Amino acid sequence: MALRKEKKNKLAIKPTKKVDDITVRRPYDLWVDVDRMFDDFRTQFSDLLLPWSQGDELTTYAMDRAPLMDIADLGDKYEMHVEMPGIPKDDIEIEVTPNSLEICAEHEENKEDEDKNWLRRERSSMSFYRSLELPEKIKSDNVDAEFKDGILKVLLPKVEPKPKHKASKVKIK
Repeated sequence: MALRKEKKNKLAIKPTKKVDDITVRRPYDLWVDVDRMFDDFRTQFSDLLLPWSQGDELTTYAMDRAPLMDIADLGDKYEMHVEMPGIPKDDIEIEVTPNSLEICAEHEENKEDEDKNWLRRERSSMSFYRSLELPEKIKSDNVDAEFKDGILKVLLPKVEPKPKHKASKVKIK
């Protein structure tokens, strides 16, 4: 059935026409079907990304995510800032090879507060992982890292730093 506007600005239900066994459909019906298909896809995709357990109890889950990072090329070294809120520095592991860097952290709070009536508890466990390849070789034995206010700062000195070329302005004649 399809909806159509009558002269009095009221919606009326009008049965769709059938020709033998083929149902005549309006172009609008196609949009409704496509919208329904995308809604189903979004629902099923979000169910994959948020692994809620099936059960009556309130659930908690650990969300793995890649922390946000900024990397700057300072000529003789790379400077990296990585956001890792809520993770103690003892739970962070950094592995460096001459061509790559890997940062991972896993933090679980096993502290039970029996006197609280929890409605939702999602912060009991966190994990972060980030891996990247660097464009130039670095001195893996001379890497410095500092963690302050939820930001991890890593300095990666280069083996053979490329000289900085100073840009020159060209005047147009």
